[in-house]
Amino acid sequence: MDSPLASVLLPAALAVVMLGLGLSLTVADFARVGRQPRVVAIALVCQLLLLPAAAFGLVLLFDLSPVLAVGMMLLAASPGGTMANLFSHLFRGDVALNVSLTAINSVIAVVSVPLVTGLAIDHFSPAETGDDIGLQFGKIAQVFAIVLIPVVVGMTVRARRAAFAARMDRPVRITSVVVLVGVILGTAVAERDEITGYIGDVGLIAVAFCTISLAIGYLVPRLLGVAERQAIACSMEIGIHNAALAITIATGVLDSTELAVPAAVYGVVMFPCAAIAGWLITRRAVGAPPTAPAS
Repeated sequence: MDSPLASVLLPAALAVVMLGLGLSLTVADFARVGRQPRVVAIALVCQLLLLPAAAFGLVLLFDLSPVLAVGMMLLAASPGGTMANLFSHLFRGDVALNVSLTAINSVIAVVSVPLVTGLAIDHFSPAETGDDIGLQFGKIAQVFAIVLIPVVVGMTVRARRAAFAARMDRPVRITSVVVLVGVILGTAVAERDEITGYIGDVGLIAVAFCTISLAIGYLVPRLLGVAERQAIACSMEIGIHNAALAITIATGVLDSTELAVPAAVYGVVMFPCAAIAGWLITRRAVGAPPTAPAS
């Protein structure tokens, strides 16, 4: 796909989103991980192991075409999105934990996204992606540049010009939301002739995967003794994926708009799913007795 949407606008849009993330991060956010390593470890196991396994099971259950199957696995490997922080705040989650998880996931995604996607391509072997796409260094380098460089730039600005970063935080966050919606709508428009069929193909699996992601993110930490607020943060971080990243990699790196369809559909359904999940969790928590936070 050689359109300006894929070659210029999508990478630029994602750079804005990741730059905004960097402006909100400090070294202390990474250091905070050391003070609650158990919770972070539980969330990362859910994100890196359970979600790809759940996505793989759903792909087989729904018998998706090879290209859409790889698109689902790319989505599953993508880290949490910046909107996870907002939803965590709305439903009284531990936003500081969200920031730490987002920071760690953004770094790990440099390896996990090309690894999971490459394995999916090898397994499903979609002809539309070509034979030259896999775990090539060039592809990994592109993912590295897309994910990490804007975050590092944003953190550098925050460290050297804290007042400027603070002034820019709100407008960049608003711009990031607008950009995310624009990316999703732009992908839908690019595939408008096929969108009805795609929604029929992946709409149900997208809702199922979002529901499972939110449930895993909340129930697994709770079953392991994690406090309510931290479990809510994990649920939002794991359930609200960075759809813009998945779309950009699909169209800009793997050169396939069809690969981006699962992420585009997920980007639409994850907001109402997360809102319903947050409402159910907080409604249940109101009538529950207080629990001691996990050490």
